[in-house]
Amino acid sequence: MQSPGTPTTGTDGQGRTGPADSPARPEGYAAARLRLLTGTDPLGPPRRAALAGLTDQWLAELFGAACRATGVGRAALVAVGGYGRGELSPRSDLDLLLLHDGNAGAGAVATLADRIWYPVWDLGIALDHSVRTPGEARTTATDDLKVHLGLLDARPVAGDLGLVASLRTAALADWRNRAAKRLPELDELCRERAVRQGDLRFLLEPDLKEARGGLRDATALRAVAASWLADAPRAGLAEARRVLLDTRDALHLTTGRATDRLALQEQDQVATELDLFDADALLRRVYEAAGTIAYAADVTWREVHRVLRARAVRPRLRTLLTGGARRPDPERTPLADGVVEQDGEVVLARSARPEKDPVLPLRAASAAAQCGLPLSPHAVRRLAAAPPLPVPWPAEAREEFVTLLGAGEPTVAVWEALEAEGLISRLLPDWERVRCRPQRNAVHVWTVDRHLVQTAVRAAALTRRVGRPDLLLVAALLHDIGKGWPGDHSVAGETIARDVVARMGFDRADAAVVAALVRHHLLLVRTATRRDLDDPATVRAVANAVRTTGTLELLHALSEADALATGPAAWSTWRASLVADLTARVGAALEGAPVEPSRPPVPGAEQERLAIEALRTGGPVLALHAPQQPREGNEDDHAGGASGDGAVEPVGVELVVAVPDRPGVLPAVAGVLALHRLTVRAADLRAVELPGAVGPGPVLVLNWRVAVAYGSLPQAARLRADLVRALDGTLDIRAKLAERDAAHPRRRGVRPPPPKVTVAPAASRRATVIEVRAPDAPGLLHRIGHALEDAGVRVRSARVSTLGANAVDAFYVTAADGAPLPEPTAAALALSLQTSLEAALDTSPESAGR
Repeated sequence: MQSPGTPTTGTDGQGRTGPADSPARPEGYAAARLRLLTGTDPLGPPRRAALAGLTDQWLAELFGAACRATGVGRAALVAVGGYGRGELSPRSDLDLLLLHDGNAGAGAVATLADRIWYPVWDLGIALDHSVRTPGEARTTATDDLKVHLGLLDARPVAGDLGLVASLRTAALADWRNRAAKRLPELDELCRERAVRQGDLRFLLEPDLKEARGGLRDATALRAVAASWLADAPRAGLAEARRVLLDTRDALHLTTGRATDRLALQEQDQVATELDLFDADALLRRVYEAAGTIAYAADVTWREVHRVLRARAVRPRLRTLLTGGARRPDPERTPLADGVVEQDGEVVLARSARPEKDPVLPLRAASAAAQCGLPLSPHAVRRLAAAPPLPVPWPAEAREEFVTLLGAGEPTVAVWEALEAEGLISRLLPDWERVRCRPQRNAVHVWTVDRHLVQTAVRAAALTRRVGRPDLLLVAALLHDIGKGWPGDHSVAGETIARDVVARMGFDRADAAVVAALVRHHLLLVRTATRRDLDDPATVRAVANAVRTTGTLELLHALSEADALATGPAAWSTWRASLVADLTARVGAALEGAPVEPSRPPVPGAEQERLAIEALRTGGPVLALHAPQQPREGNEDDHAGGASGDGAVEPVGVELVVAVPDRPGVLPAVAGVLALHRLTVRAADLRAVELPGAVGPGPVLVLNWRVAVAYGSLPQAARLRADLVRALDGTLDIRAKLAERDAAHPRRRGVRPPPPKVTVAPAASRRATVIEVRAPDAPGLLHRIGHALEDAGVRVRSARVSTLGANAVDAFYVTAADGAPLPEPTAAALALSLQTSLEAALDTSPESAGR
């Protein structure tokens, strides 16, 4: 009988015996690994090092037993890549090289490899393996950049240490000797990966390894340093790498998978694993780390190419240029007081004294941005010694700051250089609350801080349209500054902006204008897309908020810059035309033109033709257009799709439907579009009166902007035929949509926020305005229309828009007698509609394309 405490023994798979829980045996290693990963030790470098050490111990035992069994002499097991660096996450694969001197037979070496690889595979651990002699390893590295990168981190696990040392020395020598060829290849590899994976700092579901600013870039910086050609800025780089590795460790533990993508549904669990408050705190931490790595990469690669350009000058040419004497100092071109250009960078003049010149950081930054040159990292570190600006700022500081904002796209790189040394937070203390703050909205492509800078960049192109470009640029930079505080960010931002511009030295009147712009920066777009512009109440409400034509002019430009800097789904020619129309009407009102009582709108030529035909036939008439037009920059149609500058592609399908006024038109048309898989991006419904006695009653005219979900555009005749059937009741749209959804269920992602239906008070004197915000889904507009019809109200007009995966709609409804609904009735209608949409969300698959 076994006494207590006596270890159980067994074979280790190589013919040897040992304790059952010994790391040398696969089950022993698995148990020890599990204890380590489920223990109470915090995530971090010590735990990764412990996991690498435990793995080294197990593999060394496997290797030793395999060598004894096969009789192979000079050989070594080498960890390369992430394992070589000791960066083993819970689900990391093992990068291993079996190195041998070539004297053993091929069969013996193959058997040796099998005795190591198979136990690893048996435990379900992913393995990236190779078997080579030192000469073969160097030859392969010469042909394959990724192999060479892995050898730079080669580390012996077991076996002949001399064999490993000689290979590592040779690989490093080869890397340094071929740096002029290898480093441009590595730079191009990083650029291609960044295009594929995106910038980690701005992705809602970033890839911690492959995205720009991720672990791959951090490894590339190590390779550059190993070349002795250039070195990355070290400040914060090790900590940034640690943050990303810790996050990956937590991701592996929470998912149980070898993944580097921080998906939305895992972010809360990962945050908990890292003892962070919530997923936003996690993303902000990850974004800050990625920003540090991305900035270091930009600086490093710029230095690499500068050095390589200098080396490319042939020795003979250098002799001719210098007469054989010592090479002269690089030319320095003055740019501003205390600021010069040297070797393609902006640096400080020799006479500059940043510790005595508080305006010098802004002077250098504006000069760099105006010239489109990068700020030297060394210069930025020196600028950090400048004393704080007095409050209020001197006029020179204010002017230089506005000049920096007005420089356009070069502002971004200069701003990032200042942020890397903490200079932005010193200039604008409120900036810290929005720095690296994520925006959980598919419409936004940037974090809050980068969106603010991008808005200023966009506003710089619009400064010729306004009388006070300085106020436009400052308001663009501050318009979302309130997102760092709880509550309505526009309200919070108004107070912050007023205080900030006062500290900058703007007078009280200018501060009031900037504060008003921040408070109302969403007013024009929201009103133009959600309100009936023919309703006098709409124009009066905006005019009362804006008050002056100068503020209106600035607000119009800010609205456009904000939307263009948000993303492709936020701006289009359609939305631009609505905002311009609203601005013109409000401008006329502010200049004293009377706001006329509402009259039925006069249709355009095509609408009038279709309306006359609808009255003549008594049925629906429609026209379908798929126009082509150039697209510029981010001014994309809501249908999305990548395009280069000046590319010609469809900007959306325009559909105009005219129907004699009758109940059920909106749900019928919306349902037919959903059946034909046409995604509604925007819609406008209104009743129009035709000039002259053309026929009885008004005609409902519906203008739609739709996109084809997939397949080809349906023919207008087919749409009309189905619409006729829907209106006369022979086509059961609800049943058809339900049947299609049952046959082709769609996968659910993260559950979206629930629908919200509200009554907009005082939005109109002639109707009640019901606002609906809900996740976009097939048949959504059809369901809303049916719910309104079932409630016995008439839809007088509607504004429908889709922003990313969200529907934002406004319906002007009246009672049967044409009067606005009483407040209790309107509130009950909103509640009923919200309840029905919530029920539909619980039973319907989520997908865009209503």
